[in-house]
Amino acid sequence: MRAVVTGAAGFIGSHLCAHLLAAGDSVAGIDALTDSYDPALKERNLRGPMSCPAFTFHRADLLDAALDPVLDGADVVYHLAAQPGIRPSWGREFALYADRNVLATQVLLEAVRGRPLVKFVYASSSSVYGDARAFPTAETACPRPVSPYGVTKLAAEHLCELYRTAYGVPAVALRLFTVYGPRQRPDMAFARLLAAARGGAPFPLYGDGEQTRDFTYVQDVVTGMRDAALSGFTGVANIGGGSPVSMKQAIAAVESVAGPVAVVPRPPGPGDARHTGADITLAARAFGFRPRTALHDGIAAMAGGRGHRDGAP
Repeated sequence: MRAVVTGAAGFIGSHLCAHLLAAGDSVAGIDALTDSYDPALKERNLRGPMSCPAFTFHRADLLDAALDPVLDGADVVYHLAAQPGIRPSWGREFALYADRNVLATQVLLEAVRGRPLVKFVYASSSSVYGDARAFPTAETACPRPVSPYGVTKLAAEHLCELYRTAYGVPAVALRLFTVYGPRQRPDMAFARLLAAARGGAPFPLYGDGEQTRDFTYVQDVVTGMRDAALSGFTGVANIGGGSPVSMKQAIAAVESVAGPVAVVPRPPGPGDARHTGADITLAARAFGFRPRTALHDGIAAMAGGRGHRDGAP
């Protein structure tokens, strides 16, 4: 298939490009290389895909790019481009989140409307659930985001559903639960934990450490994305690791692989959900999703050690 991947130079996007290329797809990557974190890291993420003749890269902002030449002939569009991060999404920064998460999604949906796509796959987030009332959380739960970031991800989901019902865009919104793995963004928990274990800045632990997250390994995520694209499923589905752990347990797992971690206690921040946990029954039934990577193996892969058995670059 011919795939277009927005946010191609990001953490998940670069893994998705590599996975699609390994599966025999041709890939056109789009990324604005914004400064949400060091653009040099994003450029480094693309070194593998850039060496493949079936990959082309377009540095462009979705809000003002000429998208038609890139989208012509596309079978699947994977929309991962977004402004990430929960804590920075408050206050004056919200305008940036609205632009990059909501308006950019609407522009892309307009650009694909009427095209004979096999699938439009949108990378949503477990942040749309906020403080869910039941665990594991199913897609039927009422979304109650507790951060501006979560609000923008849910708004973009609604846009996908609108274009699916009004114009027949074959949209799938995958609610991703706390993705981790090699090349994780430097602001994310496991990247900071491993940096702390290697002598970097102490890890700021927000809250009491008993809050839980459903950590999901990146190769399992991108495998699920392609499987969803190949299926007949449209709508919303969870993608999770299947076994939530507390932050204290996550820190212990990193220490077992990389050594002691200096921790600095901090009060919980606004927008942090207390617990997350995915009910993945729908994804398993609809397109065969199954998390295959245990937390210890995934952390070992991030640290460059053993346990990386699924072939992710």
